[in-house]
Amino acid sequence: MREIVFDTETTGLDPQTGDRITELGCVEVEDFIPTGRTWHAYVNPQRSIPEKVTEITGLTAEFLADKPLFADVADGFLEFVGDARVVAHNAPFDRGFINMELTRIGKPIIENDRWVDTVVIARKKFPGAHASLDALCKRFGISLETRDKHGAIIDALLLADVYLELNGGRERALDLSDDRGEAGGSVTFPKRPARPEPLVTRLTMEEREAHEAFVATLGESPIWKSGGLI
Repeated sequence: MREIVFDTETTGLDPQTGDRITELGCVEVEDFIPTGRTWHAYVNPQRSIPEKVTEITGLTAEFLADKPLFADVADGFLEFVGDARVVAHNAPFDRGFINMELTRIGKPIIENDRWVDTVVIARKKFPGAHASLDALCKRFGISLETRDKHGAIIDALLLADVYLELNGGRERALDLSDDRGEAGGSVTFPKRPARPEPLVTRLTMEEREAHEAFVATLGESPIWKSGGLI
């Protein structure tokens, strides 16, 4: 199952009062595991950025002045997302901003039923506990060394790791359940080619004779006599 873990940075909290997107970050995951494919863009919001926001994100209007407008990166973003589900931390916030920007340029929005909110998942899994991205990273032992500021691609990469842990962690690779979550799956081991030359035995004649004498005491049909074991 292909999903896109998604994060935005913005000029403020409310797209309905003129706040705009300043950064977009996307991380592709397949069956909850990051594939290594990412998509990232800085966006010129065409407006000022409050000092408090700059303290959080490190982004200034001067830095973003020569960056593309949202209209210029929208097609690349939509192509990367495709028809995948979109995973976000506090999804209504990111959904509100991205759909506002898409509507502004006449592009179709990402419908509500395609969004997955990791805050909701975390609160169900750990009721009463803090559900911020920082708190979940600490809970799962995910390093925050790269996160001196809030950044869309950095946060999306961290969230991809958190999303995997919220869904069982890397041990899911050994999950024997089927698509309905019921036991009964199987593990497939890769076939190894035969050795070009058999290994030379290191068994001495004395050891072989002692082993055969021991097996003779085990009855008429011991398993050791099957399969050429002796």
